[in-house]
Amino acid sequence: MISVKTKHIRINIYKLCLTILLLFQANEVLSQIYDPVSWETSVEKISGNDYELIIKATIEPGWHLYAQNIDEGGPVPTSFKFSPNGKFNLQGETAQSNPHTVYDDIFEMETSFYEDRAEFRQKISLEEPGVAVIEGEVTFMVCDDTQCLPPETKILTFKLASTGKAQLTGEKNAADKGNDLKENENTEIEDKTVQDINSSNERSFWGIFFIAFLSGFAALLTPCVFPMIPMTVSFFTKQSKTKSAGIRNAVFYGVCIIIIYVILGSLVTLIFGADALNALSTNVWFNLIFFLLLLIFAFSFLGAFELVLPSSWSTRIDSKADRGGVIGIFFMALALAVVSFSCTGPIVGTLLVQAASEGGFAPLVGMLGFSSAIAIPFTLFAAFPGWLNSLPRSGGWLNTVKAVLGFLELALAFKFLSNADLVLQLHLLERETFLAIWIAIFGTLTLYLFGKINLPHDSPLPHISVGRLSLGIFVLAFTLYLIPGLWGAPLQWVSGFPPPGQYSESPYGVGNSRGGLTSGSPDLPEGAELGPHDIPSFHDYETGMVYATKEDKPVLLDFTGYACVNCRKMEERVWSDPKVLQVLKNDLVLISLYVDDKKALPEEEQYVSKTTGKKIETVGNKWSDFQIKNYKANAQPYYVLLDNKGKNLNAPTAYDPDIDSYLNWLNEGIKNYHEK
Repeated sequence: MISVKTKHIRINIYKLCLTILLLFQANEVLSQIYDPVSWETSVEKISGNDYELIIKATIEPGWHLYAQNIDEGGPVPTSFKFSPNGKFNLQGETAQSNPHTVYDDIFEMETSFYEDRAEFRQKISLEEPGVAVIEGEVTFMVCDDTQCLPPETKILTFKLASTGKAQLTGEKNAADKGNDLKENENTEIEDKTVQDINSSNERSFWGIFFIAFLSGFAALLTPCVFPMIPMTVSFFTKQSKTKSAGIRNAVFYGVCIIIIYVILGSLVTLIFGADALNALSTNVWFNLIFFLLLLIFAFSFLGAFELVLPSSWSTRIDSKADRGGVIGIFFMALALAVVSFSCTGPIVGTLLVQAASEGGFAPLVGMLGFSSAIAIPFTLFAAFPGWLNSLPRSGGWLNTVKAVLGFLELALAFKFLSNADLVLQLHLLERETFLAIWIAIFGTLTLYLFGKINLPHDSPLPHISVGRLSLGIFVLAFTLYLIPGLWGAPLQWVSGFPPPGQYSESPYGVGNSRGGLTSGSPDLPEGAELGPHDIPSFHDYETGMVYATKEDKPVLLDFTGYACVNCRKMEERVWSDPKVLQVLKNDLVLISLYVDDKKALPEEEQYVSKTTGKKIETVGNKWSDFQIKNYKANAQPYYVLLDNKGKNLNAPTAYDPDIDSYLNWLNEGIKNYHEK
């Protein structure tokens, strides 16, 4: 019989081998054809000749499908087309299940989408008896955190003779017709179980953990928590008769602290649901309520009043802690959480609010990071009481830490107010106004740190310590950094916090006129248009290649889309970098091929793809088919560096928000071009 430990070792070896294999197949992984949505159809009879056509979409983890109600100018919405042909009549519009609705900074509008599953229903009434099959079409677009797929159309088949489900095979080309229809839901569940958490979620969770850990450390330095360290040492000195018992009790104490806070995060996730907070985070009322809540937290930290739990709670818990033993240690940890609430409560509340923007189990991860930062020092001092002599004494510096946190809470509060303003498009808190408020907040914090302003509960300040002076200089520098943002500076340090540049009284900055090329300029190459950041861009492959050959420059082939969110992120956050922008304008010829371009091809240029078997009718279809045929990829953004004969200069790349990495990739291709 194989032990559980041996099984785990074998599983880990298998995972290691699989990881190595995947590393050797990196190019194949990068250039793969995605098909993250499967469609099922079924029919329900309502009465007589009335039926309801049911369409269900199953979406792979990490991807999202856009809903029907997307305004013009945004991503491509899901749409349905039915051809009655006199056999039936449509009864009303196609209904859809409730999607997530968020404000998208890239498109500057609300977008609605589905994760995991979506359901659509269309009522019909038969005009002819004996109709056995009804056909329709669904056109849709899907994206994940790093790429978008071009819009796709698939055939829907509804069998009225039987209401069994049928899984779709798109336009039924020869390559995928042979797949059997999946009707076993157990198979679907099994497939879903083996899916790994996508890497972007892992990065988000690590970021939340790190921020929460730093927040816990900040809470440790507040006047509600720091003075409890000597009390803890005294408690464990009495409890532990030997050194080994002291270390054991201290470790258990630390574990109890973590458990108490993690339970809080778990309760939030359990009560509201793993994804409900994510949906709430873009709700107007949610943002307004937390704006007011963070104002209360900030004023509390600044000394206007103090948030405290009922004194009877701490009295009862203290009495339980006096019991000693395991129960006493647990209640000692609980007493720490309750007594320190006036300082830790606002920080914990802010962490849970921030975790709401990530959804899932982010609140639990946040509480794990926060409680770890609290638990580790208490555990160490409880295990080694002699270290207590090395701690600085309590004093006015603790209240300074608390006040600094209050200023940070105040600044964060306006981020939630800004979210509500963006969703409602009221233009009351545009970029310049938001930055002016932040400049005022951090400017006031600078004066406080330099001792020019006193707050309630502050001790007399005969001199400024080196630490306080250093922090004051840093905050002053940050305040000065924000000021150019009023005149259009990008402010990448705080990217994502202020409203986007377009949500502004002066999108290009006060008094800033756009120089360089303009549409129709004689310096603009024939056949080119102005692209992002005024980069000359060709939208036709052949035209761009002819110009590149004439100029003897390499080509950056940019597979993109008008509705591609991550394409816009790359253009705004990476292409805007001066070094990258210089390369794009001077050293390359940019050919941007839009895979969602709806312009119809001339009839003589339309064809059936040999790769997918689909009919190519639009310009976007043509470039999407071109990408699949030549690069075995169908996601955007997707970048390829070519010489004048169309050969790759290096390996293609996709969404890469790392500016240095993307710049190195560009320079590598250019170097290879000139060495040929």
